[in-house]
Amino acid sequence: MWLFAECSKAELTQIGRVADEVTVPPASILCEEGKPGFEFFFILDGRAAVRRRGRKVATLSAGQYFGELSLLDRRPRSATVVSETTMVLLVLGQREFNSVMADMPKLAHKLLIAMAGRLRAADAKLYN
Repeated sequence: MWLFAECSKAELTQIGRVADEVTVPPASILCEEGKPGFEFFFILDGRAAVRRRGRKVATLSAGQYFGELSLLDRRPRSATVVSETTMVLLVLGQREFNSVMADMPKLAHKLLIAMAGRLRAADAKLYN
């Protein structure tokens, strides 16, 4: 996953320690377009629909994630995500993320590197 791509195994372990594993039933609204976001979700099991302006634009399943940008900028969600099946998720909240960042200052630099890579890739898609 791009956000944590530059992290060491020890850093990923530390992040994993502060994340919560939760199970949600089908039809649960996990995040809502236009509303503030304060957590990141990693899908361990199950499937979810991603909707923008009421239209389904994607399906997410095990190994995929969403909500990562809210950890960084605290801006409103760009889509609504609703569970289609029972799901098992790892949830990393803003407070826990900030705690890890404070305990591991080198992590911030790694996240900036990962973000720069993502921006470069998006830029390349626009101009190629």
